[in-house]
Amino acid sequence: MRRRRFLTQLALFMLALLLTLAGCSLTNGTTQKPATATSTLHTTNPTATTNSVPLSQQASAAATTTSATTGSATTGSAGSTPAGAAPPAALPDVAGVAQKVRPATVLILNIVQGRSAGGSQIANPGGQPGDVPQGAGTGFIIDASGVIVTNNHVVEGAQKLSVVLPDGQRFDNAQLLGADPQTDLAVIKVPGEGKNLPTVPLGSSSQLQVGEWVVAIGNALALKGGPTVTAGVVSATGRDEQEPGETRGSTGPILHDLIQTDAAINPGNSGGPLVNMKGEVVGINTLGASDAQGIGFAISIDSAKPVIDALRQGQQVAGRGTGQAYLGIQSLTVTPSIAAANGLSRNDGVVVVNVITGTPAQKAGLQQGDIIIGLDNTAIADQNDLQNALQQHKPGDTVTLKIDRNGTQTTVQITLGDRPQQ
Repeated sequence: MRRRRFLTQLALFMLALLLTLAGCSLTNGTTQKPATATSTLHTTNPTATTNSVPLSQQASAAATTTSATTGSATTGSAGSTPAGAAPPAALPDVAGVAQKVRPATVLILNIVQGRSAGGSQIANPGGQPGDVPQGAGTGFIIDASGVIVTNNHVVEGAQKLSVVLPDGQRFDNAQLLGADPQTDLAVIKVPGEGKNLPTVPLGSSSQLQVGEWVVAIGNALALKGGPTVTAGVVSATGRDEQEPGETRGSTGPILHDLIQTDAAINPGNSGGPLVNMKGEVVGINTLGASDAQGIGFAISIDSAKPVIDALRQGQQVAGRGTGQAYLGIQSLTVTPSIAAANGLSRNDGVVVVNVITGTPAQKAGLQQGDIIIGLDNTAIADQNDLQNALQQHKPGDTVTLKIDRNGTQTTVQITLGDRPQQ
């Protein structure tokens, strides 16, 4: 009896113990995992289910994960930069540059009176010969009184020049202060004094780097609504290109020290500013390649400044037109491709393409194929070097040319002539 009672009590005790254990298991709702597994789960994947981990441990692990994420650079998250990598370059502020420069960029109308392009008589309502725009281009204001820089071919042949600002102001009968066909530059001025017009500052093209962002502004296709803004990079510097002539198939002057850019330059952009990201003029848009995309040319502002200064004063341009030191050759900058195609002995210098009859070059014995590599003590690597060296002299000066003739270097004494007007 006592034994049965003891067994009964023992059974009751075991049942109570089992019920207690069962109750503890139901409270958590799932089986506990080892502490190491729980810890690993939390540190490698913070978003994984953690209902098997006590809330105190969840909070602690979440804090640790957040601190680790925000306290160091990580890849894959928006706006982040990999550790050790340079921060991404800021996008160019083209809109900001346009706001600075656009108000000083003007439309120039080249006007003749009384004749249309077809030659028929044009008359205004009063019966007098009317004004007929024969072309439209661009210019930019460099002085608040209304002094404007543009291309010579924009104003060439005009009987009347009209200037229209983006804000709608129009000035008829602008004055041509001076023009130089050899550099394709001109300076005009709106009539009257005491103006307070917007201006754009001149920068320095010598500081430009290939790949640097630039903005071209001009009256492309003379579209209504004011100047067009395009952006691109400096593709190359120091280019030499020949302008087309006034008639189909003819050629114009060879322009030197040009900036090549892929910023779109279209008809009507001529004479407009090419500016850096500070809003400073570094070039004057002049040419666009007709048989290629993304190739346009601007006259570098550093080579344009002395011409602009002279034209503004109504003076002849030193080294341009009558009074320019003159060799009497047609020439090209030697490049590796030109050298290879023509079997030249070097990849730099200026090769003589043609010696003009009766000129100092012919009298001194220069020959086609000679490569000019020096003028006095100045090394000549390209056309720009040669032009700059010649501008330091006047007609009548005697200079020493160092040339490469069929791989042999020699010197030639030349007495410079006076370039004839074209």
